[in-house]
Amino acid sequence: MADIVTPEKRSLMMSGIRGKDTKPEILIRKALFARGWRYRLHDKRLPGKPDLVFPRLRAVVFVDGCFWHGHTCHLFRLPSSRVDFWTEKITRNRQRDVEVRRALDGLGWRHLTVWECALKGRTRLPIVEVIDKLADWLESGKYAADIEGTTDGDR
Repeated sequence: MADIVTPEKRSLMMSGIRGKDTKPEILIRKALFARGWRYRLHDKRLPGKPDLVFPRLRAVVFVDGCFWHGHTCHLFRLPSSRVDFWTEKITRNRQRDVEVRRALDGLGWRHLTVWECALKGRTRLPIVEVIDKLADWLESGKYAADIEGTTDGDR
């Protein structure tokens, strides 16, 4: 199926997609701040410029979009147009995620990923539950974790 907008319009639309300060990220930041957690944002000195950095705990949090990072949930579906382009792009994003996590491991930093499906869509969790899990992980000292939406039968 052909694109219904011009290449110029599509380019303009795609340029409007944010890489940081996204709605899910701001939701997490505000909820953590309200609970007394303090953090740094997008530290360029760390691999991957994590969304939230907790220097004292040597912990970072990524708030990742399921589409852009190829998460295996209902929010990810490969577009039917330009399949080769999108397959290559999503594959490269996933590879970069692995490389960034390995680099953080090598530097002794803990990392957690909050997936978009935990915050929106039919598998979303209550925000209180997401923040509870995130805070528990920060306090636990565990090395790596993910917070994902529920599977359809888990509710």
